[in-house]
Amino acid sequence: MTDIGFYHLTRTPMEAALPKLLGRVLSQGGRAVVRVGGPERLAALDASLWLSADPDWLPHGTPLTGDPDLQPIWLTTADDAPNSARFLFLVDGAESARVAEYDRVFDLFDGQDEAAVAAARARWSAARAAGHGLAYWQQGARGWEKKA
Repeated sequence: MTDIGFYHLTRTPMEAALPKLLGRVLSQGGRAVVRVGGPERLAALDASLWLSADPDWLPHGTPLTGDPDLQPIWLTTADDAPNSARFLFLVDGAESARVAEYDRVFDLFDGQDEAAVAAARARWSAARAAGHGLAYWQQGARGWEKKA
């Protein structure tokens, strides 16, 4: 089964937390897919990743730019991994029917939004019922803290 980490954003918005997590995947030679909730978010995230300061280089592509096989990070609204990614990032409450095809899934959700928290709890329950390995991470004063 797949390891799924739930990342409870309490200190920074997703646009600030995601680049660092993507940077860790890239630093280990990994490839990632980031599935977003809609085309507006995809365009905004595309722009913000090019402007990221930490890390300062996050090479990525989208369906508009094409060539997914050349992209270490693929931003999409679709449930696919055309860049052969082994890591899946879910934001905006996006879900995937293909979780088992990845080595690891990162589910980032906004801790300031009660609907997002409730939806994350439902995804946690479904993932547990499916037998996936689960971890819960919350932003703390010194970064991500794994909670029991």
